[in-house]
Amino acid sequence: MNTSTVDPSEIAKFEAMAAEWWDLNGKFKPLHMLNPCRLDYITSQIAAEYDRDLDASLPFEGLRILDIGCGGGLLSEPMARLGADVVGADAAGGNIPVAQVHAVQSGLTIDYRHTTAEAMAEAGEQFDVVLNMEVVEHVADPLAYLTACQTLLKPGGLMVCSTINRNPKSFMMAIIGAEHIMRWLPKGTHEWNKFITPDELFELISNAGLNPVDRKGFVFNPIAWSWSLSDRDLSVNYVTASTKPS
Repeated sequence: MNTSTVDPSEIAKFEAMAAEWWDLNGKFKPLHMLNPCRLDYITSQIAAEYDRDLDASLPFEGLRILDIGCGGGLLSEPMARLGADVVGADAAGGNIPVAQVHAVQSGLTIDYRHTTAEAMAEAGEQFDVVLNMEVVEHVADPLAYLTACQTLLKPGGLMVCSTINRNPKSFMMAIIGAEHIMRWLPKGTHEWNKFITPDELFELISNAGLNPVDRKGFVFNPIAWSWSLSDRDLSVNYVTASTKPS
């Protein structure tokens, strides 16, 4: 198995937290809070790309979606509920049984696998959509990893990729704030020097053979205690959409 971009120390961090994925007040509380905002962006991008009506009962029926770095299934489950054929893949094996059990409890059929993007690309797997959320800042070689994701897309397919900007504000918010002050995440979850600026990510995505088409910021409002999408503020968390030439 080619695990060239997998960073074992990063995998170990998430293995240690695996059992807490569905605890709304546990270590993944920030993701649970961010999830509605992430889903709003993801669903609108897929609907636009594939001309789907989000008010339909199963708007993503017939679409094959890969959730790479699926964790406990926080995105895989909503995609399955919208009718998609979902594969959830994670290099941290401890996440998979947690995701599988929760899917069964939720009455959902999701193909969860302990594998990597590279291994799936080598096996010739292809998808209409690749969800690549908060993963690229944890891999050893971002370009090789994004190239594997590009290989996994069918021609005309869509990749949604989110990560964290690299600047003094992101250091204060994502590391000092989230890990040390709020203690939302264990200390050491993120390494600031592995964060990627929006321009760097667009360049990486382009070099991987995809066309970047959109980017938005995820902005946290400490007064409303909620996240929202922003056209302008990409200073900390942000998300991109890109397509594979058909």
